[in-house]
Amino acid sequence: MRQHNSFLFGLIAGLFLMAAAATSVAQTSTSAAAVRGVLPPPLAAPVDPQIAAALKQVSAAQIKATIEKLVSFGTRLTIGDNPYQSGRGIGAAREWIKSEFERYSQACGGCLEVKTDAFTEQPRPRVPKPTEIVNVYAVLRGADPQASKRIVLVTGHYDSRPSNDQDTAADAPGANDDGSGTAVSLECARVLSKYKFPGTIIFLTVAGEEQGLYGSAHFAEMARQQGWNIEAVLNNDIVGGDNTPGQDTSVVRIFSEGIPLPDLGQRASQTQAAVPANQPALSTIRALGAESDSPSREEARYIRQVGAQYLPQSFQPLLVYRPDRFLRGGDHTSFNRSGFSAVRITEFRENYAHQHQTPRIENGIEYGDLPKYVDYDYVANVARLNAATLASLASAPAPPANVRVEAQKLENDTTLMWQASPDGRASQYEVVWRATNSSDWEQMKSAGKAMQLTLPMSKDNVIFGVRALDDAGHRSLVVLPQPTQEPGFSPTRR
Repeated sequence: MRQHNSFLFGLIAGLFLMAAAATSVAQTSTSAAAVRGVLPPPLAAPVDPQIAAALKQVSAAQIKATIEKLVSFGTRLTIGDNPYQSGRGIGAAREWIKSEFERYSQACGGCLEVKTDAFTEQPRPRVPKPTEIVNVYAVLRGADPQASKRIVLVTGHYDSRPSNDQDTAADAPGANDDGSGTAVSLECARVLSKYKFPGTIIFLTVAGEEQGLYGSAHFAEMARQQGWNIEAVLNNDIVGGDNTPGQDTSVVRIFSEGIPLPDLGQRASQTQAAVPANQPALSTIRALGAESDSPSREEARYIRQVGAQYLPQSFQPLLVYRPDRFLRGGDHTSFNRSGFSAVRITEFRENYAHQHQTPRIENGIEYGDLPKYVDYDYVANVARLNAATLASLASAPAPPANVRVEAQKLENDTTLMWQASPDGRASQYEVVWRATNSSDWEQMKSAGKAMQLTLPMSKDNVIFGVRALDDAGHRSLVVLPQPTQEPGFSPTRR
């Protein structure tokens, strides 16, 4: 009998361990699936046939040709004084980039407005003398008169640098940093210019990044001063998928700020841009527990959703909830400082021997940002992610306006209210929510055409957002609701 009981106990224990192991595997699988971008069915948006067709035209061969051409200029150091007629240096590179945008425009019957943003940067720590910096960009104007006022933007920096950022004579190939990001902007322009979208798309390449983000800072401040309605900025910097050991070609990192930078800047220094009207004050962010719901973070979540829609599971965006790589920055930071939503897109594992290095071999290690280390299929996937995001946002209606959550009284239900999307293109609205400790939206409830929805759940326990949809199912960015009264403590609300 004891033997029988022992056998039975062992069997039960074994079954328990097997179940626990299965649960562990399931949990691991779920975690891996989350990294790979699998979304719950209620949050999956329909695929737009036009966007899917555009993505098929992204070419790894074209991207390779673009990067090799950029490398052929020898160096693209911003402070170099090589005249563009020489065929070497940053001047020659920018003239070629401009000619490429013009070539794409000619192919689409003049659909692109090709422009430059030139200025003189005065001497600074990495700029020894007054230096002309030129940003080159192309505008695909939206087809809808109202929606065209909304802008989405993709950028990469076309300048490069050797080991010594003052060495104007050394070669600085810059194949990955940031020939790859420049190639993404150009490839998105080449492919998307063949189509029309309601909203406006800007394809930007900037200079001066390696000297201190000067090109992007000037462009972002120009956009702010002129009142451009830029909804989202996608900054691609080091997206070449360096093909040395340790790289993970199945993911690309998306970095996004939590607390908006201008708000932090106002409290640290009066030299920063003013806090935009659409961003809550730091005290409100803290009171609402909204440290992870900045416009930039909603943009990152949107990119993840687009990746789940349009890209294979073998390549998906990985959201990293910090402004950039550890204690570092990039051109998206300039846009954040000017009050715009912006993210950085970067390969999973950087090889620092292939960045900011004069080409050479030391102790058997080859240094230099050379084309042979770029994975062109990887860059093509990054370009597809960018193109799908740009096209989705340019096709979607504007986000709902004045989104609010009822906070005048204590109750366990939650009532959200909003105003119609400003461009008049929304046909319905959705409320999304997630647990406070979850990284992405988990559930959704349609409000139809209504401008208000009450849900039987407490705003204490979940985070809500509202987005707009058009008839084809294109979704806007999610907007975090603001309380109907100033957050704060009251003796009657303890």
